[in-house]
Amino acid sequence: MTRCPCGTGETLDACCGRLHSGEAKAATAEQLMRSRFSAFAVGDEEYLLSSWHSSTRPRELDLDPGQRWTALEIIGKTRGGPFDTEGTVEFRAHYREGRTTGVLHENSTFTRENGNWLYVNGS
Repeated sequence: MTRCPCGTGETLDACCGRLHSGEAKAATAEQLMRSRFSAFAVGDEEYLLSSWHSSTRPRELDLDPGQRWTALEIIGKTRGGPFDTEGTVEFRAHYREGRTTGVLHENSTFTRENGNWLYVNGS
């Protein structure tokens, strides 16, 4: 069974795959962040767009097939719990492109609308 790219140690099906398929919803901003990282890792553009707030969502995504997302580190978070309506998650996302490795360091903002956590933007 494939391990979830988000780093929880669970299988993809038992972890972020449940969110990708619509079987479950993210309970926290961090859980949505992890599921979005996993969606980048597996190339699930549909999930990425559907979990993006309408005010900042692009019309389409063009994921680079040569870029592989390899690891996620959660550095910190503010709010974003089950009873919050907004929150932030600071993370480092590691990737490989050919023989080159890199790190995306971002503090992402999330909001909850109609019970669904959504990615707003990152800085």
